[in-house]
Amino acid sequence: MSVLVVIPARYGSTRFPGKPLAPLAGKPTIQHVYEQAKQAKRAEEVVVATDDERIVAAVARFGGAAVMTSPAARSGTERAAEVARARKADVIINVQGDEPLVRPDMIDQVAEFLERHQAVPMASLMTKLTRAEDVANPNVVKVVVDGDGFALYFSRSAIPFERAKPARYWKHIGLYGYQRHFLLQMPSFEPTPLEQAEQLEQLRALEHGYRIKLLETSHDTVGVDTPEDLQRVEKLLAATSNKQQATSGRLK
Repeated sequence: MSVLVVIPARYGSTRFPGKPLAPLAGKPTIQHVYEQAKQAKRAEEVVVATDDERIVAAVARFGGAAVMTSPAARSGTERAAEVARARKADVIINVQGDEPLVRPDMIDQVAEFLERHQAVPMASLMTKLTRAEDVANPNVVKVVVDGDGFALYFSRSAIPFERAKPARYWKHIGLYGYQRHFLLQMPSFEPTPLEQAEQLEQLRALEHGYRIKLLETSHDTVGVDTPEDLQRVEKLLAATSNKQQATSGRLK
C-alpha cells in the first residue's frame, strides 16, 4: 500500500499569522515539520498543502513539495482530501504544519496500523498525561477510549471525571491517518453539535458514526500556536539535538 503525508499549512492563523514561516532554530517552522515527515520510512510522498504563495515559495527554497489548495477549504482535513484526490495513495497521514516536534516513527506507527487494518477508517495517537496543569488546560485535548482503543470522546475538559478513584488521562496528539476512501468522504460531512461546541473537528467523525483508533505513543509534541511557543519549542529542539549528539558520540 502507498502512503502519502500531507502537511496542511495555513498562513492566516488568528493567533499567529504567518506561523508556518516563523523562524525556528534557523529554519522556517514548516521546514522542521517537512524534514521530520520525509524521514518516515513508510512515506512515499510528502506534500505541503497551503493557501498562500509565500508558503509555496518557502517550501520550494528548501527543496520541498507544496501545492496550492482551494481558498474555500474550511480545514486542514479538507486540504488533505484535496491533495489526496489528485493522487492514488491508499493511506494518507495528515501532519499538522505547526508541529515541528513530530517524529518520523509516529507517522510510521499510524501508517503501519492502517495498512494492516484496512477496515479501520481513521487512526490517531495518544500519550499519557501526567501533569495536573495539562489535565486542566483546555488547549490540551483529552481523549477517552474503549477496551479496544477506539475513541469514545475527545474533549478540552478533564475527562474522565475523578469521583471514586484516580483516573488515567490521555492526551490526544493531532496526527491523523485515513484510509483513502474515508478521507475523500469527510468534506461532505456536515459540521456537528459537539464538534462546534468543543471546536474539535475529530468529533465530526464520531458524531457521524465512524470509529477512530487511538494508538499509544511514548512521544509527545508541542504545537506552535503563539509566538511564545516558538521559544519553548526551540529549547526542546536544542535538547533533543544535544541528546542525539551525545548518543552518537557513545556509539562511535
